[in-house]
Amino acid sequence: MNERVWIFDLDNTLHNATPHIFPHINRCMTAYLQEYLQLGEDEANELRVDYWQRYGATLTGLMKHHGTDPDHFLWNTHQFPELNKMVLREPRLRHMLKHLPGRKVVFSNAPEHYAQAVLKLLRIDDLFDDVFAIEHSRYRPKPQMSGFQRLLRKHRLHAQQCVMVEDSAENLLTAKRMGMKTVWVSTAPRAPGCVDVKIRNVLELSRAVSKL
Repeated sequence: MNERVWIFDLDNTLHNATPHIFPHINRCMTAYLQEYLQLGEDEANELRVDYWQRYGATLTGLMKHHGTDPDHFLWNTHQFPELNKMVLREPRLRHMLKHLPGRKVVFSNAPEHYAQAVLKLLRIDDLFDDVFAIEHSRYRPKPQMSGFQRLLRKHRLHAQQCVMVEDSAENLLTAKRMGMKTVWVSTAPRAPGCVDVKIRNVLELSRAVSKL
């Protein structure tokens, strides 16, 4: 019961998705909206951003307002023929995670096939007990509380055992409200109240353990 469980976000927490992966996903999502909603590129891009800002995920807006099939959307927008060239691997990450005491789970708003592929390329896939992806939350992305609750139920965890490691302060707010400890991976100058520990890079996590 008292064993510490680390819950890690994936993109921009365990690896840097900003240079290559996020622009690719954004282009794919915009193209999907163009094709299936018959929109021009600018209009599709604006709608993609609007849904993402309003609901935490473009998919949520599409399901809510257009009845989009989530599996069809996720499969089509997360195709990466050259993923191995896009994932930026930090060689020291494996050593840090391996020596972090406690169980480890990935909790991502991305689909499982993508999350597993990224973890393999980072060479850390064997260090996690589970990859809890958007499908497993019944397409209720972070920061919605129901995904967090589903994850805790699946692994028979109490929020008080868990440490959430995330680049999104909004997602950490939900984790904190549930009773989890929170670690914010961010270069921002100051942290909001829901953050227990702020680190600039996930590699600093082992140094932050004592503060938790």
